[in-house]
Amino acid sequence: MSDEDIKKNSEPSEDSEVLEFEFNEDGEEDLKKTLKKLRTDLKVCKTEKAEYLTGWQKERADFANYKKEEDARRISFSEAMRERILSRFLAVLDSFNMAFANKESWEKVDLNWRKGVEYIYAQMNAIFEEYGVKEIGVIGESFDPNIHQSIEMVLTDEKEKDHTVASVIQKGYRLSDPHQGGTGRVLRPARINIYEYKENE
Repeated sequence: MSDEDIKKNSEPSEDSEVLEFEFNEDGEEDLKKTLKKLRTDLKVCKTEKAEYLTGWQKERADFANYKKEEDARRISFSEAMRERILSRFLAVLDSFNMAFANKESWEKVDLNWRKGVEYIYAQMNAIFEEYGVKEIGVIGESFDPNIHQSIEMVLTDEKEKDHTVASVIQKGYRLSDPHQGGTGRVLRPARINIYEYKENE
C-alpha cells in the first residue's frame, strides 16, 4: 500500500462524515437501528448538557459566594481601620476635655485663643458624629458593665441612687454600626464612680 493510499484511508471521506445512519447486511439503511442510534446519541447529548449546565451553575454560585465573602472581608477591614483611627483620636478629645474641665482657669485664657481652640474641638466632635461615635457615661444612669468601668464606690443613703453613675472620670465612646444599626461596639468604656446604697444606722 502506497503512502497516498494510507493518507486516503486515514482522512475522513464525505461518506464517513455521515455517521447518523445504520445499514443492514444488504447495504440498505436500517431505519430502526438508525433511530435507536439517534436516540442513544440524543440521550448522551442531554446527559452531557445537564452535566455542563450543573457545572456552570455550580461555578457561578461559587463565584457569587466568593464575591460576597470578599465584600464582607472588605467591609470588615474598613470597619476595623475606622475603629482603630477613631480610637487613636480619643486621647486628643480627652486633652480637650481636661483643658475645659477647670472653667475658672479656662476663662482666664485669652478670648481669641480660647475661641480658636473651642472651634477646633467643635470640628473634631462634628467628625466623630459623622462617623457614628457617641459618648457613653451620664451621671444618674444605671450602671452597665458592658459600657461602664467602675473605679470607686460612693456611699449614699438614697436608695434610688443605688448602682447609678455618681461621677464620670473619663468619658466613654461607642461606635454605631452603619450597616446593622443597633447600638454598635464600645470603643472605650466610660470610667465612672457609682453610688452604693447604705442605710443610715
